[in-house]
Amino acid sequence: MEMTGLQIFKHLPGAQKAQNSNCKECGCPTCMAFALKLAKQNIELEKCPYVDEDLKKAYLQSIKHPQKTVCIGDLKIGGENVLYRHEKTFVNPTVLAVLVDCSKPDYKEKLKLITDFEIKGVNEVYKVDLVILKNCTQKPDCGMIKAITFEEFNGLEITKIVDEDFTKTKEILITTRTKAVKDKDDRFSAPVCVVMPEGDIFKTCAYAGYYICKYANMIVFEEFDEALFSTLITLRQNIFTNPQKPLQVEEGLYEFNNPDENSIIFLTTNFALTFFAVTNELESLEVPSYLIVIPADGMSVLTAWSAEKFTAKIVSETLKKHGIREKIKTRSIIIPGLLEHTIDELKQTVPDFEFVVGTREASEIENFVKNYFQG
Repeated sequence: MEMTGLQIFKHLPGAQKAQNSNCKECGCPTCMAFALKLAKQNIELEKCPYVDEDLKKAYLQSIKHPQKTVCIGDLKIGGENVLYRHEKTFVNPTVLAVLVDCSKPDYKEKLKLITDFEIKGVNEVYKVDLVILKNCTQKPDCGMIKAITFEEFNGLEITKIVDEDFTKTKEILITTRTKAVKDKDDRFSAPVCVVMPEGDIFKTCAYAGYYICKYANMIVFEEFDEALFSTLITLRQNIFTNPQKPLQVEEGLYEFNNPDENSIIFLTTNFALTFFAVTNELESLEVPSYLIVIPADGMSVLTAWSAEKFTAKIVSETLKKHGIREKIKTRSIIIPGLLEHTIDELKQTVPDFEFVVGTREASEIENFVKNYFQG
């Protein structure tokens, strides 16, 4: 674990009331100020000429990165420094790779399935991270997916485990990460890759899901299945979110079912859970629609309103910033039902739009839309 400012301060002359206490030679006004800066790595240890060997050894060990990062272009494997996400955050999502044997007659069909596969998320498209080509004399076109040969894969500075026994694999993964993070033992600092042999797809999914959580940096599959990868990518996105940042999406104007300038308009905050609930309903409708997402620091609608992150002024600024007046002729905006009390303020601040009270729950949107058009 990284040393705290107080732990560092105990080794300095200022804490011991020794000679050279608070001497300012480091450029800081006190030894405590130096210790606090050093804990945040905002100053070099060598700035203090009176650091003892015990502190030097302990500090250098504490800032040592537990796990190495191995790069394939801009694809990063490893680099983790905690056991649990809530301690700080996980850094590089588990790389999901597929092994393709180019000596097999159907390898081109398999490769096409892999390269065509994608999951569309908010502001991002998720695909297979890496293709490993075995028995490859000439690299085939893998589109936007990174590809390396089997020989290059074997040359990576990673620890490889063939998953022949779940209990054994699990123990190796946990022991390796624990030794790397807690002891900062160089023998366990390499990222860990699990190779999943062909087998029952449900068992493969269950095991791989566990390994993403504890603590595989990379998983290689000898077979490719769209349902398997869809499940694992979804799980991975949940595991590798940053707990220090609210779950939020980008503000702006989102389109559903090919809307035109006269289509219906909804509005909500950029809280991710609300956004996904609403977009899921809008996507399933046959009605073309827009969704205006306002910046609210990732807060839900009522929380945003109470924190003054949902105001008529912010709505007005969002309309202007994204040129919504110029893009859309529709002048009715449906707001969340929980914000009914903001209607008067919205009408006063944005008089060229009509604001309509919508539903309190996303699941009620379908019936609301039916009644809206009938009315």
